[in-house]
Amino acid sequence: MNLYTHRLPAGVSLETQADVLCVCPSCGAPHMVAFYRVESVPVHSCLLISDRDQAMAFPTGRLCLGLCETCGFICNMSFDPRAQQYSAQYEETQAFSPRFRTFAEGLCARLIDDYDIHGKRILEIGCGKGEFVAQICAMGDNTGIGVDPAYVPERDPSGRASSVTFIRDFYSERYAHLEADVICCRHTLEHIGQTLRFLRTIREAIGKRERTLTIFEVPDTLRILREGAFWDVYYEHCSYFTPGSLARLFRAAGFDVDQLYLDFDDQYIVLTAYPASGTQPCLSSLEEDVAFLKGAVGGFARTCGSALTYWTDTVTRAFRDGQRIVLWGSGSKAVAFLTTLWLDDAIACVVDINPYKHGKFLPCSGHEIVSPESLIRHPPDQIIVMNPVYCDEIRRDLSQLGLRAELLPVTSCVSA
Repeated sequence: MNLYTHRLPAGVSLETQADVLCVCPSCGAPHMVAFYRVESVPVHSCLLISDRDQAMAFPTGRLCLGLCETCGFICNMSFDPRAQQYSAQYEETQAFSPRFRTFAEGLCARLIDDYDIHGKRILEIGCGKGEFVAQICAMGDNTGIGVDPAYVPERDPSGRASSVTFIRDFYSERYAHLEADVICCRHTLEHIGQTLRFLRTIREAIGKRERTLTIFEVPDTLRILREGAFWDVYYEHCSYFTPGSLARLFRAAGFDVDQLYLDFDDQYIVLTAYPASGTQPCLSSLEEDVAFLKGAVGGFARTCGSALTYWTDTVTRAFRDGQRIVLWGSGSKAVAFLTTLWLDDAIACVVDINPYKHGKFLPCSGHEIVSPESLIRHPPDQIIVMNPVYCDEIRRDLSQLGLRAELLPVTSCVSA
């Protein structure tokens, strides 16, 4: 493949190559086509690490994205689930952001209104710290169960001890007895390697309760391919979905797709479904076919190469000019950004509004996570914003601190 004139960081490859040994976990097709590799990435992005030396020595794994040309599913073909450690030390919540809370509240309100979710029993698989299941229960006078090994009882968000029960564990067949009117699973399916098996487990648990509503939310991989968003590719996300591949997976698992749409500035796919009724499925206008997806994957070499070159040059140039540069947002995007480009001392620190992350360190790069208030002592000249949806919120925070800095949102750089 012609990689144009892009200079790729060490250990990164955008060459395509068929892998006949990898079976698609979504449809079972006998091979996948690799198109993006990073030889050494941290196996976790969101674990709280209190010691910088421990962070620098954090375990790594290989990332190798492959496309199934039969169903359009994309996954990390080198993923090893044994490397994952989801526990109370896993800090994934976005609920400290007013912008994100507004989004989550709007999503709850829309779902409650569209599906009359009042007085129902809710089961959330992969509930994290429990904010969403607590909110949808409070807003719709529902009761709920949240299942997640990373749940922290001391941070119970429900405010009503009797409305939501939490189970600190992974969801599996052992919880098939948990009956619910609505099953939610938000930003969890992308962490599951055996996707079809996982969905069939849920479908079997539903059994004959054919009016059970399922609600899933995952990142949109078409955006990642279009923008060359290498910062949105990391080890914990072993599975990558487009609207079409997600809908096809649900139908293969025995569901009929009801709604399929993009949300949160078109970054997320939201899918609602019911157990299959046996009628002919109706395709959503949002669903792309596999031929379209193959074209998008083919264009990723250009978009990703452009993004890698642009951000390496931008940060290196600013650092050489004596600019103080920080990242805002210490989640998986920041970890992928830093451990793909290896900018080292060019990035002074990483800022986050989540107080549970302050004083911790990012895996492998070792950058310290600091509070916005700490910037007063060492004001930045430039702030790389890891998600542009938060730019307005960040500007307000900076204004309240009496700080001014140039914001550089991480987004498409194809024309840059």
